[in-house]
Amino acid sequence: MKSPSLVALWLSFAIIAASSLLYFPKWKMQGTEATISWDVSGYYMYLPSAIIYQDMKQLAWWDAIAAKYNPGPGMGQAFKHPSGNYVMKYPMGQALQFLPWFLTAHALAEPLGYPADGFSRPYQMAVSWGGLIIAFLGLWFLRRILRKYFSEQVTAVTIISVAVGSNYLEYAGVTGAMTHNWLFTLNCMLIWLSIQFYEKQAWWRAAVIGLLTGWAVITRPTEIVSVLIPLLWGVSSLASVRARVQLLRVHAGKLAVAAAATGFMIFLQMAYWKFSAGEWIVYSYENQGFTWFPPHIESVLWSARAGWLVYSPMMILAVAGLFMLPRKIPEVAPVVIVYCLTALYITSAWDIWWYGGSLGQRAMVQAYPLWVFALGAFWSWAAQPGWRAWLFSGLALIFIYMNIWWSHQAHRGGHFFPEQMTRHYVWKIMGRTQIERDWLKLLDNRDEFSGAERPLLKRVLSEDFEQDTTVASSGENPISGSKSLIINGEKQFSPSFRLPKPGTEYHWIRAGVTFRCEPKEWDWWAMTQFVVRFRDGDKVVKERMIRLQRHVDGSEPKQIWLDAAIPDKPYSEIEIFFWNAGSNKTVRLDDLYAEIF
Repeated sequence: MKSPSLVALWLSFAIIAASSLLYFPKWKMQGTEATISWDVSGYYMYLPSAIIYQDMKQLAWWDAIAAKYNPGPGMGQAFKHPSGNYVMKYPMGQALQFLPWFLTAHALAEPLGYPADGFSRPYQMAVSWGGLIIAFLGLWFLRRILRKYFSEQVTAVTIISVAVGSNYLEYAGVTGAMTHNWLFTLNCMLIWLSIQFYEKQAWWRAAVIGLLTGWAVITRPTEIVSVLIPLLWGVSSLASVRARVQLLRVHAGKLAVAAAATGFMIFLQMAYWKFSAGEWIVYSYENQGFTWFPPHIESVLWSARAGWLVYSPMMILAVAGLFMLPRKIPEVAPVVIVYCLTALYITSAWDIWWYGGSLGQRAMVQAYPLWVFALGAFWSWAAQPGWRAWLFSGLALIFIYMNIWWSHQAHRGGHFFPEQMTRHYVWKIMGRTQIERDWLKLLDNRDEFSGAERPLLKRVLSEDFEQDTTVASSGENPISGSKSLIINGEKQFSPSFRLPKPGTEYHWIRAGVTFRCEPKEWDWWAMTQFVVRFRDGDKVVKERMIRLQRHVDGSEPKQIWLDAAIPDKPYSEIEIFFWNAGSNKTVRLDDLYAEIF
C-alpha cells in the first residue's frame, strides 16, 4: 500500500489544482475577477513599473492599464508622497516571488500574440500557475515536516484537514496569487531549514534562513513574527535555553550571516523607499494601523463578518490541539504556542480586522504551518480506536463539506457577501443549496418576523405621493399614478415620515414600499437605505434598515418590506425615511405604507 500521507498530499493538491484550473480559473477572467486584480495588483505593480514601463515614481502608465483591464482600486494601491512621487502601498516581497513567473510571461507574451503590457493573459496565467506550484511545494515540505513528528496516518489526516478543510483551499486554489499561499510555503521552508540547521549547522542553511525571514517581512511586515521559528525551534526548557544560547555563541558567525541576509532583504525595501520618496523608512499604509489594546480577538475568531473559526471550523480542532501539544511534542510546543498566539494577536490588532473581502481570516493562513502541529496533536488523540475516531472523523467530514460549501458560495454559489455577512444571515443559509432572496434582508436587518399570521394588524401610514407637490410629475416616468418620490445624487434623503408610539399590545412594525432603480447601484455601501427609527426626542433608541438594490437584478419595479421589532426601551415616535447613501443613481419610490401588529 502506498504511503497514506503521500496519497493525502496528491489528493489535496489535485483538489487545489482543480479549484484553480477547472472550477474558478481566475487567470481566464477579466476585471476585478482576474488573477492580477485588487490587492494582488498592488503587490505586483513593482514588476511592470520597473521592467516594462521604467516608471516607478509617477506611474503614468497606470491609467491606460486601468482603462483596459480594470483590475480594481487602481492608484489606491499607491499613494502620493509629499515628495510628489507615488509610493507603492504594499512592500515588494510578493513582487520578488512573482518575478520568475512574470519574466516567463513577458518572454512569451508577444510570440503568443498577446500585448507585453504586464496584464494580458500570459501574465495572468503565469502568476496563477506559479501559485499552484508554490502551493504544491508548501504541502510537500509540510508532509516532510509532519512525518518527523507524527505517524503516517496522522500526517495524512492533518494534511487533508488543513488543505481541504480550512480556508487554505481558497487561498491556494482560487485566490492563490494573494500573499497567504506564498507565505504558507515560505514558513514551511523556514521550519524545515530550522530543523535541519539544529541537526547540522551549515553556513548555507543559516544564510537561507535569514533570506526567508527577511523575505517574509518585506512581503507582509507583520511576518516579523517568523523570526521566532528559527530562534525558538526545539527550545522547551531552561536547560534547552542555555544550550541554545551556547550553540549560537559557538556559531556566532552563522548567526551574523543569517542576520545579514535578513537585513539585506529589508534593505531592498528601504532602498525602494529612498528611491521613490527620498526617505529610508515610509509608512505606506497611510491612515490604516493597529489597535493593540484591546485587539479585536473575539471578532477575528467568531464574527460572522470574517471570523476564522466560523468559516474554517476545522481549526477549532487545532485550537483544542494547542492544549494537547505540550504532552505530545514537548520539544516544539513552546515555539508553536508562542508563534500562534503572537500571530493571532497581531492579526487581531489590525484595525481592518476583517481584511477586506476575506473568506474567514485570510491573514491566519500563513500561520497554518505552525497550527498544523496542534492539529496533528489533536488527531493523535482523536485517532485512537473507539468512539473518538468515529465521532471526530464524522465531524471532520462535516467541516470539510462546510469549507468547500463556503468556498463555492464565495464564487459560483453567490450566497457569500464579503465584508457584509451577519450572524443571522449565516445561520439562515448555512449549508443550503438554495436560498430565498428575502433572506438577504438579514445582511442589514437582524429583526425577522417569521409568524404565519400578524394579529391586531393596523395600517398607520399610507402614502402614494399623488398630492405631494415636491416630487416627480407623471412626465418623469412614475411607478404608479402620476407621481413617484425621487431620490438621487442631488436629493439624498426622502422626507421623514413620523408616526406616534403605538399601544403596548403592538410588538412589530412592517414598512413597505415599491421602488425602481434607474440604473441599479451595484456597490453595496452606496445602495439606498430604507430606514425605520425609534426616537426619543433627538435620541435614536433603535434603528433597522435594509438596502433596496440587493433585491433587484436591474431596473424592474419591486415591492419590498422591512420588519422591525418594537423596542422595550422608552421611545416617543417612529421615523421612516430613505437615504441614497452617497450614490448618484436615481431611485423612484411609491406606495409607501406602515403597519403595526
